Amino acid sequence: MSTHTKLTGVFPAILTPVDATGEPNAAVLAAHCRALLDEGSTGFALLGTTGEANSLSVAQRMKLLEDLLALGLGPQHFLPGTGSCAVKDAIALTKHALDLGCRGVVVLPPFYYTPASDDGLFATYARLIEGIGHARPNIILYHIPPMSRVPIGPLLIERLLAAFPGAIVGVKDSSGEISNMVSLAERFPQLSILAGADPLMLPLLRKGGAGAITATSNVAMPLLAYLFDNFADPAEATKVERAQALLSTIRNETRTFPQIATLRAIAAKRRNDPSWTNSLLPNLPLTAAEEATLYATMRPLLDAMAAEFGR
Repeated sequence: MSTHTKLTGVFPAILTPVDATGEPNAAVLAAHCRALLDEGSTGFALLGTTGEANSLSVAQRMKLLEDLLALGLGPQHFLPGTGSCAVKDAIALTKHALDLGCRGVVVLPPFYYTPASDDGLFATYARLIEGIGHARPNIILYHIPPMSRVPIGPLLIERLLAAFPGAIVGVKDSSGEISNMVSLAERFPQLSILAGADPLMLPLLRKGGAGAITATSNVAMPLLAYLFDNFADPAEATKVERAQALLSTIRNETRTFPQIATLRAIAAKRRNDPSWTNSLLPNLPLTAAEEATLYATMRPLLDAMAAEFGR
């Protein structure tokens, strides 16, 4: 990538709509992306955990990105997930995204053989960076130990920064630990530290963080956009606290049932498109009873968001 501008903003960890057979639906996703841009999104973290990338083939992941660009969305909006346990697949996915002009990539560590040593992780990321052949690949390291069981620690980050200047531009921290996020922001001010949990974006921004890549922003983007734009404005302090409280409540409610299925169900209502409830195995959609319970709780929260923070 040619730009050296620090990456900041709110990037939804975007859901992947699929048809009844599990094939990604680029047209539905493109409409969702445009709606999110209207609601204040900076861009999109495509094909991550929420996007169920590890339930899709390399060919499906590449085609979805190509189809979105063919539908008129600019590559500068996208931070696709390109990690894979197979280094050759990670190289292919990363090179493909960068060759298309994507703003950057979010790269999981290899996550199957655990525990992984820092030496092994360094060698993996080194082979990736050397293999893609881009001088500035704009790699965002993906720290999500609750899922990957493979943490990305500060010593590894230091080694990568020293060995490959300019290649690493940020960390998505989905540890759920604000202390770790703040520590990274203080230790690596040159990097964009992005919160992976919605309620933690605000405290991280106040400590030098760069923004967020979060799942709930699929359905609560106006709140995150408002918080990002106004967190440092004393005149907005009271409204910021209201937005933060509402965001935390919505996020907590999205975790009552399996989160991805819950977000799909809410997206189906917000976008008036029932195909959003189609699932990628092994995940399954909510039951009718679960949907009814969810909507009863979520509807007043989403109405409150629209009334005060809608765009």
